[in-house]
Amino acid sequence: MLIDVWPASWSRLARSNATLVAGALLLVAFLWALGSLLALAPEPIGSNAQQFAEGARTTLGLTLVAGSIGLVLGLAAALGRTSRAWALRRIASFYIWLIRGTPLLVQILFVYFALPVLVPGLTLPDFAAAVVALSLNVGAYNAEVIRGALLAVPQGQRDAARALGLKLPQVLFGVVLPQAFRVALPALAGNVVALLKDSSLAFAIGVVELTNVGNRVQAVTFLPVATLATTACIYLILTTLLTQFSAALEHRMDRAL
Repeated sequence: MLIDVWPASWSRLARSNATLVAGALLLVAFLWALGSLLALAPEPIGSNAQQFAEGARTTLGLTLVAGSIGLVLGLAAALGRTSRAWALRRIASFYIWLIRGTPLLVQILFVYFALPVLVPGLTLPDFAAAVVALSLNVGAYNAEVIRGALLAVPQGQRDAARALGLKLPQVLFGVVLPQAFRVALPALAGNVVALLKDSSLAFAIGVVELTNVGNRVQAVTFLPVATLATTACIYLILTTLLTQFSAALEHRMDRAL
């Protein structure tokens, strides 16, 4: 972990910030240099290096966009599930039940093929359809993580905040959510890493992401070992770099350090 390479004399905040900056720089550098590095590899990788590089960027783009939207959806659904309003609880529960109970591949195909039939005129490009489906999927899983974290915050914290005269929004955003986020962070980070790998299913609707590129190359060259091994290694590096961000955030928020 990058967090362990910094001097022990540095403060927790300094080590966390340094890890975040270093992780971001490494990620950008990896994506920028990936095409040039793969071009040095033997066939069939070298001649298709730029395709792999573009596929990796598309995969990361899907992950970041869908992950951000999914975090908002998850928070909204978690608040709905814990709301006192019956209608909000039912809507949030139905959304979580529906998404968690159906395969992600079916959801992607439904958004791309069936949604335009149900809503005439709503035709989404392949990338946008993948983002919608992935966001809805990860949002449902985030919702249960956040709901559990909200319930983990002692009721006394809310009561004390209310006794001090804070209004409900102030209690939620100033007292409850900061504590809940610290509890939920490891699981949320795991969902983002899983989302990066799940984004490979977007190949089913023609999104030219990393897995799609690997399939195309091995279908043309009939050399699956080198092609799929390269694809797996790129995924491994991307997930490793993403975990550095979650490790840095956990380190920053862990009061024990």
